[in-house]
This record gives sequence, C-alpha cells and structure tokens, in this order.
Amino acid sequence: MAKVLISDKLSKAAIQIFKDNGVEVDFQPDLGKDPAKLKEIIGNYDGLAIRSATKVTADLLENAGNLKVIGRAGIGVDNVDIPAASAKGIVVMNTPFGNSITTAEHAIAMMFAVARQIPAADASTQAGKWEKSRFMGSEITGKTLGLIGCGNIGSVVASRALGLKMKVVAFDPFLSHDRAQELGVEKLDDLDELLARADFVTLHLPKTEKTANILSAERIAKMKKGARLVNCARGGLVDEAAVAEALKSGHLAGAAFDVFDVEPATENPLFGLDNVVCTPHLGASTTEAQENVALQVAEQMSDYLMRGAISNAINAPSVTAEEAPLLKPWIELCEKLGGFAGQVTENPIQSIEIEYVGHVGELNLKPLTSALTACLLIPLVGEGGVNMVSAPLVARERGIRIAETRKDAQGAFGSYVRLVVTTEKQSRSVAGTIYSDGKPRFIQIKGINLEAEPTPFMLYTTNTDTPGYIGALGTTLGELGINIATFALGRSAKGDEAIALLGVDEKVDAAALKRIESLPQVRQAKALNF
Repeated sequence: MAKVLISDKLSKAAIQIFKDNGVEVDFQPDLGKDPAKLKEIIGNYDGLAIRSATKVTADLLENAGNLKVIGRAGIGVDNVDIPAASAKGIVVMNTPFGNSITTAEHAIAMMFAVARQIPAADASTQAGKWEKSRFMGSEITGKTLGLIGCGNIGSVVASRALGLKMKVVAFDPFLSHDRAQELGVEKLDDLDELLARADFVTLHLPKTEKTANILSAERIAKMKKGARLVNCARGGLVDEAAVAEALKSGHLAGAAFDVFDVEPATENPLFGLDNVVCTPHLGASTTEAQENVALQVAEQMSDYLMRGAISNAINAPSVTAEEAPLLKPWIELCEKLGGFAGQVTENPIQSIEIEYVGHVGELNLKPLTSALTACLLIPLVGEGGVNMVSAPLVARERGIRIAETRKDAQGAFGSYVRLVVTTEKQSRSVAGTIYSDGKPRFIQIKGINLEAEPTPFMLYTTNTDTPGYIGALGTTLGELGINIATFALGRSAKGDEAIALLGVDEKVDAAALKRIESLPQVRQAKALNF
C-alpha cells in the first residue's frame, strides 16, 4: 500500500480522500517545522503532502529513497527544490487555481483597509479614543486601479474593482489587447504610465528574475502623489525600504502588504507606520481555499500513486506509461523550443502555431503542445504559475491562441517540430528535431538554418554578416572568462542578417551581456538558460 506523509496543517478532509483511494496516511501537521526529524523518517513514504511550512531541500531529498510525489496544497513551490526533486525522479504537483478567488478578495480587502485606515481606526476606538477627524479616508468609487500583472488572480481583482465602479488599467507585457478588452480593462504598454495614473496600485505576478524588485525606489518615486500600494502577490517584488520612505515623506498616502521580502516577517521598514496595513501572508487563508487546495492535492497524489496519472505537475508531462518512451525525447525538444522562444520574446504574444512534421505528428500531441507552451510561458509567469496541465488554460487567459498543424515529412529532416510565435510587432520561428543519438537539436531560427544542441547555458545573438564578428565575439567572451562549448552560425544571405547560438560553460550575467551588446555588429543578444 502506498504511504503518504502530511507534514503541514492540511484539512482533515484530505486524509479521508487518501484513505478512500487506498492510500495509507500519516498525519503529522507540525513535522514540517522540524527538518531534522523529517529527514530522519522521509525515506518511509511514497508521497509527501505539504503547504508552505515544510522546506523540501536537496539535503532532505537525499534521504527520500522511496518518495515518488510531492504535493503542494497551493500554488507557490518556492519551498521545494524542483531541480533536486526532478533529478531523483520525484513528481512535484501543485494546485494552481485553488486559491485565486481568495487571494484576489484579500487584495480588495487590503485596498479598502488602507483607503479607510480601518486597522488604525479600530485600535484607536477600542483604546477609548474618539478620533473621528484623524481618520480621513478616500473613496474607492471613481478611482483608477493599476494592476501590475493581469493573469488568473489579477483578472479576478479587475472584475471586482469594475464592480466597485473603479477604472482599471493593467500593465502585463503578455496580456493581449483582445483579452484586455474582454476583461474591461485598459492595457498599458508602459509601467511608468500606470504608476503615474493610478490612485491604487496592486501587484499580481510571480517573483522571477524579471519581476524581482519591479517596484524599485526609482519606480516608486514615479508613482502618483497620494497613491496607495497593495502587495498580496510575492515578497521581493517591491523595495520595502523605499516604500517606507515614500510614506514618511507623504509621497504615498498608504500601503498594504500581505507578503514580505523576508518571511516570517518579525521586523520590517514598514512596521510601525500609521499609514500601513500589514497581514501575515493571509492571501490564501480562508476556510474555502484551504479546503479546495487540500482536496485537490489529495486527489492528484492518489491518482498518481494508485493509477499512474499525472496532473498539475511542475516537472513532468501528463502521459501514460505506454506513451512515455516514445514521447520523452520529443517532449524534451518541445521544452527547449518553448524555452528558447519564451526567453527571446519581449512583446505581448498573440498566437503560437506548432507544426508537427513527419512521424512526430502521429504521436499524442497534447503533452508535446503542453510542454512547449508551459516552457514558453514560464519566463513570463514563473514556474509556480504554469505547468504542463495548466499551460493551455493560462495561455487562453492571456488571449494567446494556440494552433497545431500536422504535416507530412518534407525537407532534409524526416520529422521535426516548428514553433511560430506571433506578437503585436512580428512573427518569429524556431524549429528542432531529434537526432539518431536521441538528443534534441535546434535546426532553424527565424528561417535561418543551423545545427545546435541545447546546453544548460547558451548565448544567442543576431548580428550583421560582416567579417570579424566571430573573432570579436570569441575575444570578448574570453576576456569575460566565459568558455565556449559549442558554436553554431547561420545567415539569411551574404552580408544580410546572421545569427549565432553558442553553448557556454557558465551563465552569462547581465554585465557580460551588456558588454556583448556593445559590439558594433550585434543587433540583439540574449542569455538563455535551459
């Protein structure tokens, strides 16, 4: 009998679901707070059901010899070492949509609380004071709400705000104008414009390399004087010290934070300020949400342990046991094609078209398309916000159209996959195939033929086809201490646009990338990580 450990506080209804599915359950809701004890016993279990208190580290997983699945009741998987779990063949699942309504409602509640100074007024009144003139608030009706991020949760906040007769503007580079129109919001292409116009600003996006500190001190200074800021998304998206200074100076009228850069937050620059409302990461803390995510994770883990079905997996496709050997190399290829496109695309995506040419078109395309779409979206929404199962839905929510085309074998390769990404400004394509060694290869980018094996760290450039570029690029990388593993080149015509795709031994950081971009032949340079 499969055995699951629940190491965090989880609804007891989940225990019954496990039992009804024939899974033995060990319910120890405080064990996640004792890493040493958890490490000692983790080897006895096939599944681990958690919330945010349990930290699933590489060190813990070293003892997890029997563990097959980790189920996170909620969306965030920051507390799980995904690469370490993947290396050990452990499926990591989450429940990406179980607490969207609850989190959105909390953001609205925080907006009201800071607009009317409810916590401070409550404390003052209960202390026997009657400071009616002290707590002058601001109406919500008629004000402009600026959404930074308009995905699953942000769109719910938008609908609630519109019901409150607010005007809603949104900054989300991957929100299409059609989707914005459908939601009834005004899409802005410039974050600074949103900050200058919005009376209330609320964040609804994951923390990634691109979004960390998105509201820096410089950007906070650009916010409308007297605006109020709400963050119920992720800590680290906002420079908290800069917000504190803006509040003290009177530039901002108030702020409401449910998440913090360091949690548990026992001290913070925002604490103690009169015009700040703080809650201890309560976005998902409602009875309904806790019940929903607990039931979902129990069902998903039971399905996997007892029937081999995979759903809402962060690191594994939804495939049957029979399909797995045939699909595995093509799934890896699709992940690389999607990852490449996601990392080089800078404008809002309108549509993606995937061409399956040759015998690959005879396979089950759903996991291939899901793998490609998920990896395309991960750079945009973060790993916790999209997975193999939810990728098509997340794409639809952003107004991204997905089309699959099966074609007979043609050209030099008997079977290959081509991805065409269309944005508001242009269409770009990337194609790849599986070689006889079973490994994926890029075979075409932007219609230009080349041959390149994906590596963990890569450098992609578009450049003018002029003599000396290869030497200049190689010399620059050498000066930066970056070793070249592979080097693939292609061009559309002599003297026209050319591309280079290099495998390198270490990550190309922002400073190195800036140096490469300064080369006179370079039109664009991107650091890629796979």
